[in-house]
Amino acid sequence: MRATAPSKDELDPIEIASLDEISALQLERLKWSLGHAYENVPHYKKAFDEAGVHPGDLKQLSDLARFPLTVKDDLRQSYPFGMFAVPEEQIVRVHASSGTTGNPTVVAYTRNDIDMWADLMARSIRAAGGRPGDKVHVAYGYGLFTGGLGAHYGAERLGCMVIPLSGGQTEKQVQLIRDFKPDVIMVTPSYLLAIGDEFERQGLDPSKASLKVGMHGAEPWTHAMREEIESRFDMDAIDLYGLSEIIGPGVSSECIETKDGLHIWEDHFYPEVIDPETSEVLEDGEQGELVFTSLTKEAFPIIRYRTRDLTRLLPGTARTMRRMDKVTGRTDDMLIIRGINIFPSQVEEIILKDDRLSPHYALEVTREERLDELTILVEHRPDIGGAGEAFLNMVAKDLSHQVKSLIGITAAARVLPVGEIERSMGKAKRIIDKR
Repeated sequence: MRATAPSKDELDPIEIASLDEISALQLERLKWSLGHAYENVPHYKKAFDEAGVHPGDLKQLSDLARFPLTVKDDLRQSYPFGMFAVPEEQIVRVHASSGTTGNPTVVAYTRNDIDMWADLMARSIRAAGGRPGDKVHVAYGYGLFTGGLGAHYGAERLGCMVIPLSGGQTEKQVQLIRDFKPDVIMVTPSYLLAIGDEFERQGLDPSKASLKVGMHGAEPWTHAMREEIESRFDMDAIDLYGLSEIIGPGVSSECIETKDGLHIWEDHFYPEVIDPETSEVLEDGEQGELVFTSLTKEAFPIIRYRTRDLTRLLPGTARTMRRMDKVTGRTDDMLIIRGINIFPSQVEEIILKDDRLSPHYALEVTREERLDELTILVEHRPDIGGAGEAFLNMVAKDLSHQVKSLIGITAAARVLPVGEIERSMGKAKRIIDKR
């Protein structure tokens, strides 16, 4: 069951405006955002002054490259409220990261920020094929994580019925999908596969469910995983992108009519791609690290934020605004094993081409006598559950060979029984570092 694309009459006019109109709006809003940050956030005043730049120096969009980059540690050093640009009494909500490697990064929203976010999420759901009156099953986590509430407010803004289940309770996820018959599900791709496993455990066919569209973000995922999801659920799997430091989900979304990359909502967020080593701004089409500057945020303006996500910028297709290619990995997700760079997404592509292997996997890194060793842990598919040890060893050997041939790295592989890999209720944990 598949959804249909929106008509031109359903789109916001800015989505199909000319490039000149979009650039003029961006320049106007960028001047405001730089000034707002400089005047109201001590970090930005100090950073701009030290770099010898002033908001008034921005005469054209390319001048933004003269301004300093912002990194996550800048936000942590300003914990908890040092990056806010409005008085606390104007803040209506905060979100925060988990803070597992230090202070959490805290972000804030005014009432206007919340309204803008809801509008952009509604725009994203509509681009994915959602319509007013649809039922939207939200399986992103609620709370300090931006995913659940971001999806929730956007679906309500579009005029949908929201089913706010959050993450976890996988059996109940299946029950409510069966009983409530939602049209759209918003969930991490790895957890949707776990939901699919639960359908099959109960003897149910996920392709017979009511779902027409899945909107999947919060973690990198491959085209091979899209094919896996679409085949199992007979629906369109759409990429959704965002991060809390920029606003949350809804920074960009794929359009159902093309599914060829995520259109960035450039009327609110200005993208750049930089060389992660030199910080040089790259031309559109070149692969590098994605950087965002907010254009309209009041409570928490963000200037040239290094997302650590690796992608490239491409011309618009279904919308005038530029696309970002599917995120291939993160600069902080990269493993270096004996001098060779490797990303989990590269291994995932290989795994999903083997119909004997399931999409549930992890990369285990250990250190033996000063040398790093990589072991790929992956489950076999349930339909070969009766296979013997010799067969599974052969599958593991084939996987190791493919990884060596295609990535150039020597890695051991272990094919595990179904259910051995930990299932994530949110973002999948792909790397187990035992060094």
